Formats: sequence, C-alpha cells, structure tokens
Amino acid sequence: MSTTGLPVFDETLHLTNTWLKELMAKMNWSDRHRAYLALRIVLQGIRDHLPVDHAAKLGSQLPMLVRGFYYEGWHPAHKPIKDRSQTYFLDAVTAGFRASPTDEPIDPAAVVRAVFGLLEQHISAGVVENLKRALPRSLRRLWPEPQSGVRTAV
Repeated sequence: MSTTGLPVFDETLHLTNTWLKELMAKMNWSDRHRAYLALRIVLQGIRDHLPVDHAAKLGSQLPMLVRGFYYEGWHPAHKPIKDRSQTYFLDAVTAGFRASPTDEPIDPAAVVRAVFGLLEQHISAGVVENLKRALPRSLRRLWPEPQSGVRTAV
C-alpha cells in the first residue's frame, strides 16, 4: 500500500529511512533526528569541499529526498571552500550539532566515518573512487576501510 500515493515518493521515503536506520546502527543511536542531522551536516560539508562537477555527480547518486537536503542552501560559486583541512571539516560537523536541539556530545570523526561508510555502501564504486580522489587528503584519511559485502548502490 502506498503511503503518499506516488510510488516515486514512497521509494525515496523508504530509501531515506533505510539510510537513517543504517546510520543509527553504525553510531549506536536511537534518535532518528540525530541521524538525519549527521547525514545532512556531513553531506553538505562534503559537497562544499568538492569541485562543483564532483558535487553534482555525488548528488545524482543520492535518494531524491536526501538529494534535497544535500543541495539545500548550496551556492556553488567559490567552491570548493578554501580551508580544506580536517580540523575545519570536523569543527563544522561539531558546530552543526551545536546548532541543533541535541544536547549529547558527538565524536565528529566517528560521525564522518559513519556517513562515509554509508556512502561506500550505497553509491556506485566509480563515484566513490572519484569522490575519494576529489576530497582533500586530510578528509580521505577519515574514509573507512572497505568492507566486504553487497553494495546497494542507488
């Protein structure tokens, strides 16, 4: 039975919920809103660290709903951002959580690794490799080691 009356919307809701549940499991969280924040904050941070063409290729691999908050507020002029350090990136993740109603502290590096792992699992291997090459070396170090298993690329 359709939730929204449109199969394309039902599918993106299902895929987005799957991604959030997987992220919650990776982080051992029970709060879906916290997982949403993590996914949004890290994806937008990645987006802003990529050249525009790489950011668009990554966006094309995301479920429609995730793609919406990935592009939310994006201004591609002057991208990638100039400060491409790991410290800057992790500080932005921490700040994103500080701006939310979530009071629990986070480990920003663990959050980034979990989102990177989610991308590794769900987007095509070619886009993953291009993404890794396009990211600053300091951020590539946060990418988890590949795990054996089935990829569920969108």
